[in-house]
Amino acid sequence: MRHTRFKPARRQGGFTLLEMLAVIVLLGIVATIVVRQVGGNVDKGKYGAGKAQLASLSMKIESYGLDVGSPPKTLQQLVEKPANSAGWAGPYAKPSDLKDPFGHAFGYRFPGEHGAFDLIFYGQDGQPGGDGYSADLGNWE
Repeated sequence: MRHTRFKPARRQGGFTLLEMLAVIVLLGIVATIVVRQVGGNVDKGKYGAGKAQLASLSMKIESYGLDVGSPPKTLQQLVEKPANSAGWAGPYAKPSDLKDPFGHAFGYRFPGEHGAFDLIFYGQDGQPGGDGYSADLGNWE
């Protein structure tokens, strides 16, 4: 007859509650660091895109001026033909072109203080003045 020996019960492998909490806290710390780094790069990218959009919109205003004889009184005239506007060959811009990457309207003055017109990108805050990514840029700079 063959004797069978009973094997001692093995302890189930797994994580304790304390180990799980430690992992969750570490993941939270890493996620916070990543979000801060990525968030800063998003703002930097949007600010750079705003500079490029300022230059592009400025060229569209100049194109309008060449066709009509003077820059538009408002930026909306780049999208919709103004009444009694001979030579208008637009639309020169899409409605989305009139908003910066942060979702704010560009500043516009006609006649301008620095040239025939002033086009202003107000940056992240959408308000005149500011530093960093909220600094203003004009088409004359």
